[in-house]
Amino acid sequence: MKTSFSHFTRCFVAISVLIFLFVSNGCSASLVRSSHRERAGRTRQVISNGARGVPSKACPEHSRRVEEIEDPNYSIPILSWLQIGPIPEPLPVFGQVKNLDGKTFVLKDLLKFVQVDVKNWRPKQGEKLRWKPGLELQWKLVVAGPNDFICCRSSEPNTPEITYLAAYLYARRWIKAELKIDCPHLFRIYLDGKLVTSKESSDKLKEDASGQPGKVSQEIKLETGRHLLLIKSLRDPNNRAPWNIRAALQPDKECPENALDIGTSAEHCMTIKHLLDAPTISSVSISPNGDIVAVGMRRSLPPSDDSESWLELRRVEDGSLLQTYRGGMSISGIRWAPAGRKFSYTSSAKEGRTLWVVDLDQGSATALLENIKDMGGHSWAPDGSFIIYSVTEKPEPGKTGVRLLKGMTDRQPDWRDRSFLYLVNVPDGVRRRLTAGILSTSLNGISPDGSKVLFTRYRPDYTERPYSKTEFFVLSLSTLAVDSLWTNKWSSSAQWSSDGKKLLVTGGPSTFGDIGENVPKGMIPNDYDTQAYIYDVDTRAVDPITRDFAPQINQAIWSKTEKCIYFRATDRSYRRLYRYDLDKRHFKVIDTDVEVVSRLDIAENKPIAVYTGSSATIPSRAYVMDLKKKQARLLLEPGKRDFEDVVFGKVERWTFLNKQDVEIEGRIYYPPDFDPEKKYPCIVYYYGGTSPTTRDFGGRYPKNLYAAQGYVVYVLQPSGATGFGQEFSARHVNDWGIIVADEIIYGVKRFLAAHSFVDANRVGCIGASYGGFMTMLLATRTDMFAAAVAHAGISSISSHWGEGYWGYAYCAVSAANSFPWNRKDIYVEQSPLFHADKINTPLLLLHGMKDTNVPPGESIQLYTALKLLGKEVELLQVEGQNHHILQYNKRILWMKSILSWFDRWLKGQPQWWNDMYGEK
Repeated sequence: MKTSFSHFTRCFVAISVLIFLFVSNGCSASLVRSSHRERAGRTRQVISNGARGVPSKACPEHSRRVEEIEDPNYSIPILSWLQIGPIPEPLPVFGQVKNLDGKTFVLKDLLKFVQVDVKNWRPKQGEKLRWKPGLELQWKLVVAGPNDFICCRSSEPNTPEITYLAAYLYARRWIKAELKIDCPHLFRIYLDGKLVTSKESSDKLKEDASGQPGKVSQEIKLETGRHLLLIKSLRDPNNRAPWNIRAALQPDKECPENALDIGTSAEHCMTIKHLLDAPTISSVSISPNGDIVAVGMRRSLPPSDDSESWLELRRVEDGSLLQTYRGGMSISGIRWAPAGRKFSYTSSAKEGRTLWVVDLDQGSATALLENIKDMGGHSWAPDGSFIIYSVTEKPEPGKTGVRLLKGMTDRQPDWRDRSFLYLVNVPDGVRRRLTAGILSTSLNGISPDGSKVLFTRYRPDYTERPYSKTEFFVLSLSTLAVDSLWTNKWSSSAQWSSDGKKLLVTGGPSTFGDIGENVPKGMIPNDYDTQAYIYDVDTRAVDPITRDFAPQINQAIWSKTEKCIYFRATDRSYRRLYRYDLDKRHFKVIDTDVEVVSRLDIAENKPIAVYTGSSATIPSRAYVMDLKKKQARLLLEPGKRDFEDVVFGKVERWTFLNKQDVEIEGRIYYPPDFDPEKKYPCIVYYYGGTSPTTRDFGGRYPKNLYAAQGYVVYVLQPSGATGFGQEFSARHVNDWGIIVADEIIYGVKRFLAAHSFVDANRVGCIGASYGGFMTMLLATRTDMFAAAVAHAGISSISSHWGEGYWGYAYCAVSAANSFPWNRKDIYVEQSPLFHADKINTPLLLLHGMKDTNVPPGESIQLYTALKLLGKEVELLQVEGQNHHILQYNKRILWMKSILSWFDRWLKGQPQWWNDMYGEK
């Protein structure tokens, strides 16, 4: 018997240890605990892997899910936590002395005191926190004991102590739940860094040790995704009740099974906060010698609508930080001096703008120009002896409130402002005015020898499209003599060649007549498809170097160290870096390690480039590249901390041939926990206008976010977009949705046929601006979509053409030589408003009420029509916002409205929408 008993004891202990390790290490296990008060009527509970926002394949983590429920009033106890502490936290000295308000410093004041800011906490098991010198704490996994309580063990019974408990709630849909906390001591509860409730008193046991611990109950609302539940508890040393904490969630009766997981893994899917709160790069600029990069940074400051901008100087060699300009400094317009470790910038104040010159070697900052009202940009002379800058002159405001327009562009608030060029010598500050007159002058560049300035003037011309012309001039700085080079309709900019004999010009295919056009006879080119030309200053000869080059030019830099030009150009869904060899007349793509290059700068004296870029599942980063070796190296990853635990689904290219056998580009974003055996709702995104939807990360319509919400996202690039060659982009001209709508409908049908995991009855569509117009138009052409969203869409082409600030100018390309009086087939028949009776799809219209591009009336009039027709339509007006919704809190509401609309119609989950806007 003795042997047998010892063997049994050893086996029992061994099994108990294995079970504890199994659970503590986050493995899946079935576990039933007894807490009759909280679990009455529950059939079965399991601890299992997986969550919306924490894909089970990627996250082997202890998480809790209710699978079968009989009692609608069930509660889910939170059994696993990450804990830090307990930490002794004595009351401050003289706390017992009354302050000026007659109050002493008591325990609830210590509870309210912010020992550490928790709003950005993302605890992970094993992660360390330096609490104070000599004390480093570590997050550890703890599991609830009897009756689901976490027992916090005191190390100093006579001193107040603090502990933090963290658990992650993974909502698979919008959920309303009751949070219940039991603890006899003090505590505060935070959800996603925000205080939701607290208990500021201590509940002492009676003399006979009977009584119940203090309870707090609070309603919480969980949107789809991961949420951090944090308990900060303070032990009262005068309360002998055990320091036990118990938490449970009671979901709303409408919450289905498997809607909520609870665990301790920090891994999750992308949320709106990732997009808006992570720091971003706003600019990059490299020093002439290629050894320092100036990085402009920006971040939001929630919960306010404010933001912070600052400047970082980083060493190219290793990316290390050299210097930071931060803390309320209004810095903009960073420009490197051509020699030495110097740069200039402008700062803003109430009196005006000041131009500073910083010498890094001397450690000095000198004001070259002070308090210049309405000063604009500036550029250094090649030898550093002077700077060209601009100043804007504003007319006296009218006093009558009545104004006679000087043309269509005069409707724009600042159109009568005029900008002119000035020169200031360095370092003495002597100035000269270079230009004046009735038209603004814009600097394009200073000649390599510093003797001439290339500038442009823009003037309206309503006799032919695009109803404006650009004049190019060369100004001699010694004599102020002006040489007129050319005047044309489609130019955008020009820059000097390295020897000063030629100009690199960018503009539409029609910039120099038909020499740059590459479309079949009878087609009108799309002049938004930017090309590059080399212009000989002496002979006036023009070389259209990109006429047979399909990508669209976004940026061009004529190298000063190599016989080449570097282009940043849109190639289908990508934005790549190309090297154009001037001798071989050959383009070569350079691998940049990103799918979309968004900014580019090249050192003047060395073949070293700095650029920013992102990919479909990679947030924006900064890189440096040795252009000789074609080797890229990561310089800065500002969102690393914010995105380190984010799990993305795969992104897959998918194309189809349209009815004319032209390949239509597209891609699919999969949910992170994608299961091909399941059926998914789908969101179809398109623009349909002249710009392609590139594979950059985030943006105003973030496909990764939609996928994180449980949708398959299909993005397609219909005919008319740039980056596919001139013939492809020319299909945009005078089409206004005929080709595009047919391709979207045909392509979506092909897509659904090829992907059985997409539920064809739960497909929605979304587009903005021209894409919003396409959403409206598609709703008049098909009932295949179960829900539709149109932001800033155009419902009547003629009213957009006449009322929008740039409507007639945009139509100069998109409706070339077509007007309401000669093309009713476009302006009436292609306008969704005139076919509103055919719309059956539930439609959400969104519009910024200060939109000057597409006036709000475009959504209002379609909303009016659909309401009178008894159709399912909603209109969300965003006050104070223009074409893009940029204000932080309004943007969050705007994005949530889109997501909740799709949840309502594609998932059959109206609760989120109803919570925001009420039930009908």
